[in-house]
Amino acid sequence: MPATPEPTPRPYLTVRSAGTHEIEIKKSRFICHLARVTDEEEAQAFIAGIRKQHWDARHNCTAFVVGEEQRRERSSDDGEPGGTAGVPMLEVLRRRGVTDTVAVVTRYFGGIKLGAGGLVRAYGSAVSEALDELGLLERRPVALLAVTVDHARAGRVENDLRAAGFTVSDLAYEASGVRIEVGVPEPEVAAFHTWLAEATGGTAAGVAAGRTYVEVPV
Repeated sequence: MPATPEPTPRPYLTVRSAGTHEIEIKKSRFICHLARVTDEEEAQAFIAGIRKQHWDARHNCTAFVVGEEQRRERSSDDGEPGGTAGVPMLEVLRRRGVTDTVAVVTRYFGGIKLGAGGLVRAYGSAVSEALDELGLLERRPVALLAVTVDHARAGRVENDLRAAGFTVSDLAYEASGVRIEVGVPEPEVAAFHTWLAEATGGTAAGVAAGRTYVEVPV
């Protein structure tokens, strides 16, 4: 029985970079810390680091989403009334369609109670504004092809690849020639082989070398 082929990965959104964004509501400070993570272990380590850094805060509420096809989600109210912090934070991540992202909102209480509705809005706004401030990017899966050319042609071929819009991810100078790794969207692989043959006069070919991702700001 033939093996079932692995599904082609799909593009996904994640936060562009780690960072913080602070808002103030009725004298309470809500500091949202965001970071990119690859799994639940990294997310929990980031959360532990923020809690250690802000040990004196009233609350360090959390939410994270990790994984592409089978996503794992977790949230915590960290002492706030049930459902008023972690859940609205997680809902923002879901609504924005991001994954591999962890959010911690540190609250320094300002002495004025916000009520359940006010807390939901505050924690959700803290994450939403932080995502807007730090920005998102789309990670797009591409086929990775290895192209080997002689040293004399390597510079021109690399320039031609970039000019044609292909992603050059790595260059390796070897005795037999220069190995250029190129990222090509899956639907364009056949067209790439045709382009490469024409561009190099049939002296180079692309060999499958796995998959990678390119990152595009959105």
